[in-house]
Amino acid sequence: MEEMEVPALFLCPVSLQLMRDPVTVCTGITYDRENIERWLFSCKNNKTCPVTRQSLSHTDLTPNHTLQRLIQAWCIHNAWLGLETFSSPKTTIDQTQIVKLLLEAKKFPEKQLNCLSRLQYIAFESESNKICLESAGAIDFLASTMMINSTVMSEAAIEVMFHLNPSESQLKNLMNNEGTQFVVSLLHVLKLGNCQSRGYTTLLLKSAFKVASPTQLNNVTAEVFVEIIRVLRDQISVEASKAALKLLVELCSWGRNKIKAVECGGVLVLVELLLDVSERRACELMLIALEKLCGCAEGRAELVNHGAGVAVVAKKILRVSPVASDRGVKILTSICRHSATPRVLHEMLLLGAVSKLCLVLQVEGCFKAKERARETLKLHSLVWRNSTCIPAPLLASYP
Repeated sequence: MEEMEVPALFLCPVSLQLMRDPVTVCTGITYDRENIERWLFSCKNNKTCPVTRQSLSHTDLTPNHTLQRLIQAWCIHNAWLGLETFSSPKTTIDQTQIVKLLLEAKKFPEKQLNCLSRLQYIAFESESNKICLESAGAIDFLASTMMINSTVMSEAAIEVMFHLNPSESQLKNLMNNEGTQFVVSLLHVLKLGNCQSRGYTTLLLKSAFKVASPTQLNNVTAEVFVEIIRVLRDQISVEASKAALKLLVELCSWGRNKIKAVECGGVLVLVELLLDVSERRACELMLIALEKLCGCAEGRAELVNHGAGVAVVAKKILRVSPVASDRGVKILTSICRHSATPRVLHEMLLLGAVSKLCLVLQVEGCFKAKERARETLKLHSLVWRNSTCIPAPLLASYP
């Protein structure tokens, strides 16, 4: 098929592949349904035509039956060359049907679980179905269903909501109207749900707090940190762990949240994870989160009192990436400025942290890390300079 010249009229302008289900948008341009639905679903607010870049007055997709028949006939005619014919496209669900389904579920609570199963099937069918579900008010229905004290119902609702990928404006409405109860519902699933549901919930929670108000961010409960840290400890999935780390970093920029995270075991879990992590971005996020937690006295105390705390931070410097090195040096600098007891300074020598700071000065690049390392070494030069714990080649670079 690669050697055959496909008529340009049969190619989708988005994928440049043969169209299987040609549909026309209001600008008059025809696309393959799957591609234009994916495009429209990604354009949450300003929906445009990919070719003309014009804003679409509506997102109705009109099947181009004539072109569909021409493509089918062409494929049949050239079947001997290896071209596959394909079946007629599936019909999409009507918004009226979804509204009727939601109203029935609200009227008869015993039918809600069946309704959720039906919504899940509809959402998985096509991108246009997802758009239709959003327009029919499915997001609000799912949020209200999650608030029912039933883990099974909440898990089903969260899975559908996750795959609908609510826009920022929709999440903001949920946080403004149902903020506390919505977060409590998510925490319920994080606490009692299965691994898959907890993964979906972590990603939704990250998106929800991304659009939360400053008041909501300042008043995050300790229970949120308990569940975030439990997701990290359990390592449900790579995506869930990264979402939990990003959420931890975001929340710890507000109020007393970093202290809450430390009290919930955040530093201990991050150190344990750093001991085994091999993936670059995950390691960077862990060090970024740890640096946030070391912004308070409680966090620094937890790190220096952990047998592997200072050692694992020093080990990651110059071994992972410039970002990891910069954060690692910042953590050591914070300890040396605010928690530099004689015991801590001596342990930094024995664990190789001081030697690593000297090595940073000898390596090309990492300008900011070099400046911090130089400042830290000067700060405690009376204790560290000329120490036999520092190899001679590194001691030569001591400022």
